[in-house]
Amino acid sequence: MSAAEPIQEFFSIGEVCEITELKPHVLRYWESQFKFLSPAKNRSGNRVYQRKEIELILLVKHLLYTEKYTIDGARLKVEEHKKAGDLKSIARAALSLETVESLERELHDLLRLLQGKE
Repeated sequence: MSAAEPIQEFFSIGEVCEITELKPHVLRYWESQFKFLSPAKNRSGNRVYQRKEIELILLVKHLLYTEKYTIDGARLKVEEHKKAGDLKSIARAALSLETVESLERELHDLLRLLQGKE
């Protein structure tokens, strides 16, 4: 019987960039614009993100890129969710939506590859 793999609790900025498909400078800029995005830093001074922060990043990405909110509008929308007490569930939904969209992109790429349309 094999032991279950441990669940990763902390992520580097590179891992978050890979998960969210965002550039590091975008994440750093968003940290300056959204006070709720403030990852801890390790002893070396590198950002260390938790899962809840990744969910919030994906929510901000969804608000900005899909729903076309401005930075101020996205900030207000997140505050509304926070006051309503549903921020965690909304952020999780953004994570699920991003996962589905990512899978769709990968499937389209795979289909194009299989059809010889690289």
